[in-house]
Amino acid sequence: MSQPKVGNKAPDFTLPATGDRKIKLSALRGHPVVLYFYPKDSTPGCTQEGQDFRDHIDTFTANGATILGVSRDSLRSHENFKTKQAFPFDLLADTEETVCTRYDVIKEKNMYGRKVLGIERSTFLIDSTGKLVREWRKVKVKGHVDEVLAALEEL
Repeated sequence: MSQPKVGNKAPDFTLPATGDRKIKLSALRGHPVVLYFYPKDSTPGCTQEGQDFRDHIDTFTANGATILGVSRDSLRSHENFKTKQAFPFDLLADTEETVCTRYDVIKEKNMYGRKVLGIERSTFLIDSTGKLVREWRKVKVKGHVDEVLAALEEL
């Protein structure tokens, strides 16, 4: 499947989310969306990334943005992770990898000498019309949220 392209409509989806809800991307039109994909709940890098988004939530909110985190973990795992870290945004469970595949974030990784398929840490900025305006792939956590905020403020 081809990657979504900056300048085109972001691929739509509906996924189960924390708080016993379902979130449909196209239903969020009218506001920018920060869609970030991360490998696994409660791991050091993923925890730090979520905390960075959490710690800047006021600036994201002031810019009208909705933050959504996506991984292949279960809703139960997401609920525990969100509660423990006090994340003020929803986490979406893509247990079937449909959205991960649509956004082309499932990549071959080397884990302890073994090749495995996993989520490549990636973030997508979607404008209020549903258009993909920025993407970051192979994200390094340190400083990433600042880059996303700078791009959001340019909208």
